[in-house]
Amino acid sequence: MQIGMTMPVMEPNLDAATLKAWARAIDDGPFSSLCWGERIAFDNPETLTLLGALAAWTDRVRLVTTVVVPQLHDPVMLAKALATGDMLCGGRLTVGLGVGGRAEDYRAVAADPATQTMRGMADRVAVMRRVWAGEKVTESVVPVGPRPMQSGGPTLLVGTIGPKTVRSAAQWADGLAGTTLDLDVDRQNELFDVARTAWAQVGKPPPHLATSFWFAMGDGDGPRAQVHRHLRRYMNWIPADVVDAMAPMTGWAGSENELLDVLHRFEDVGTDEIHLIPTSSDIDQVRRVAEVAKEFTT
Repeated sequence: MQIGMTMPVMEPNLDAATLKAWARAIDDGPFSSLCWGERIAFDNPETLTLLGALAAWTDRVRLVTTVVVPQLHDPVMLAKALATGDMLCGGRLTVGLGVGGRAEDYRAVAADPATQTMRGMADRVAVMRRVWAGEKVTESVVPVGPRPMQSGGPTLLVGTIGPKTVRSAAQWADGLAGTTLDLDVDRQNELFDVARTAWAQVGKPPPHLATSFWFAMGDGDGPRAQVHRHLRRYMNWIPADVVDAMAPMTGWAGSENELLDVLHRFEDVGTDEIHLIPTSSDIDQVRRVAEVAKEFTT
């Protein structure tokens, strides 16, 4: 099993120096991937702009969007931006895609809320695939480029926590970029089984099975309080009392040995990759997790 690390893009008061230090630490560490997600009506860095910087700041690690919502973008422009990112990072890009769970993001960019469906996403993926294949999708003199470094375009993962979404994505996705809120390994494996079956039914190789969860490293009550603060800020579209009720059971908080035990449980059910999501921009969190992630590199 591989261990990926997510950038602290949903934390407050970020600057270029902090983001660059995190990117360098992840690239230097034992991590398989560097991940970051998209929101519009929030103060996180814009996803595609950050892709260019991350391509320049890293040399080794795979870059994974978890996730981009294609319905918030023109699909031709999104295909061009992602192909450019794939070129800049030397073919290290994996694109996680999802429909998004926040109507405010759709409203912020005047996107059609009627497209907030799996069909809406699949339609845009089809356009992007055509662009990456070098087809003319407009009446232009030459096709839209550049061509991505990876033949056929970047690897595509579907961001999901539900079986219906998994089945719908089997035709176009290469795997999952899911999220587990309560770290229920058995439930996660049930979703993986849905994916394994769905991919087999359409005659595709086994899917890449990745999931993610929030984390905080440390002793005592501090780490759980850190997760709670992060969720209060990040889940600002959910009533605060609902977030408060779910916070004690959401994500993971504890010591290195406790994290290692959790990761081994996911490894035992055939998880290919875990994308850890920080709840602080303190770079010491990356360094502490790196010591645990080393256990999965041999």
